[in-house]
Amino acid sequence: MLLRQDIWPKLRRSHGQSGNWKGQDVHLLSDPGAFPPTPPPSVTDLDAIAEHDWTAFDAVDEMINHWDRPGWSDSTRAYYWMITVPPEAPLVSQAQDCQRQLSHLGFDEIAEDGLHLTLARVGLVGEVNAGQLEHLVTTATESLPAAFSLVAVPLTASRGALRYSVGPWNPVLELHAALSLAGLQIGLPPRKPTGLLRPHIGIAYSNRRRSSAPVREALGPLRQMPAVSVTISDVHLVELRRERRAYQWRVVHTLPLGPQPR
Repeated sequence: MLLRQDIWPKLRRSHGQSGNWKGQDVHLLSDPGAFPPTPPPSVTDLDAIAEHDWTAFDAVDEMINHWDRPGWSDSTRAYYWMITVPPEAPLVSQAQDCQRQLSHLGFDEIAEDGLHLTLARVGLVGEVNAGQLEHLVTTATESLPAAFSLVAVPLTASRGALRYSVGPWNPVLELHAALSLAGLQIGLPPRKPTGLLRPHIGIAYSNRRRSSAPVREALGPLRQMPAVSVTISDVHLVELRRERRAYQWRVVHTLPLGPQPR
């Protein structure tokens, strides 16, 4: 599947240091480590994206413990690019309603000020210095795309979390590609290419191994809820940490996106 961005290993070959990544082809990639492992048949059709997510979860027999993550501990600190959902957004109130209806499952719920869409890991604190962060922000600012609207479609799950499908993917992939190129230009290439991004917004994390069948049964009625739109007008560079089975972060920089097309 091709889109109008590039995956990061090709960026240097295609653009050198020009910073102009637009108009190139991005290959959406299959990978058993991603979820879903394969990209959806369309990145603009919300029904197709949501159905693809659900079909992938339908193939999961057992969910995992999200917190059992190699390389992460309570002392780990890492820089990430992240989109956050404002607490006043209608999506937050709907997500809280979903959490209440799913509370009997015993998942670790994400707080109202913690809904987010993770874009890319920059590096571990201690391995990336303040000068590199400033250079990254300056470089990224020069090529950020315009603000955009995302539609969050309730509700599905992955191997380790309950989450919204979101779409269209195009603007999220554009943003990821721009941030990836900025990192590549200053020697901080992203860990994963744009082609492996699977945009979503989580609402709760699985805290143990469990059968997925009761989770699918509980999610079924919530899939009839209306989709909710949210405007994305900035992107955050954060210092992420884990505390008591929850993610917390400190915003290092907030970068506004360009004017949203009328």
